[in-house]
Amino acid sequence: MRKVFSLFLLGFLIFQFACAEDNPGAVNERDFGRVKQGVVVKHDFTFKNETPGILKITGINTSCGCTASQAGKKSLAPGESTIISVAFNSAGYSGVVKQFVYVNTDNDKLPVIRFIVKAEVIK
Repeated sequence: MRKVFSLFLLGFLIFQFACAEDNPGAVNERDFGRVKQGVVVKHDFTFKNETPGILKITGINTSCGCTASQAGKKSLAPGESTIISVAFNSAGYSGVVKQFVYVNTDNDKLPVIRFIVKAEVIK
């Protein structure tokens, strides 16, 4: 159990550094601010493979059907980057909304990378 927790913690820490956007202190979160209900907002996250081996993206899941995502490349060499495109459809929502995108990889130490999109949906 400790080993599993240690691997999870290591993966989380690697995630914090491996997926940072343009500045090293960035978090994998995009806050769209105030968005009019029914508007689709989009953002491209940059994901860089900071592992010593090839990293394969095995799938992408979102927390709801209102959010869609895709990866520009499915296989990344060490140091290589790709774009994770995310679109959030605000139709049917109001108030503060937070949705998640889960990028699954073949790396045991980095099995899931999480991206977050937020908005305050107004009528």
